[in-house]
Amino acid sequence: MDVIQLQRRFIDYTSSLYREGFLDEQFTQLQQLQDESNPEFVVEVVSLFFEDAEKLLADLSKTLTQQPIDFKKVDAHVHQFKGSSSSIGAQRVKNECISFRAFCEQRNREGCLQCLEQMKQEYYHVKNKLETLFQLEHQILEAGGTIPMTE
Repeated sequence: MDVIQLQRRFIDYTSSLYREGFLDEQFTQLQQLQDESNPEFVVEVVSLFFEDAEKLLADLSKTLTQQPIDFKKVDAHVHQFKGSSSSIGAQRVKNECISFRAFCEQRNREGCLQCLEQMKQEYYHVKNKLETLFQLEHQILEAGGTIPMTE
């Protein structure tokens, strides 16, 4: 595949991530912070998000199995996850966190467990999508092209 085709594919794929609600304008702002002096900035920030997310999801799973459930602790984890997902523009994950926090306030264990599963699903979706996006970026650069800016 030539550079032009890869760039077109990148633009189409990126557009679909916004259109389908996986990403929001915060991701665009993150991309705008990347420059020649730090060409891996977005990948590094998102990789840190992935590491934190894995730990938070494990902590949430563990906290929700303990009796009695410490809903304040659960809410603190969800609040942290909401902030980190919001900071990279992971819109669907952020929205799940909002729903999750409502169940925490109600001290609704079943609602929290359902939200946790939905949050995990959205997290793994966006992780997979972003990894694919980064692979496309890598292919473009390897082919000697530049990453096109999307709006």
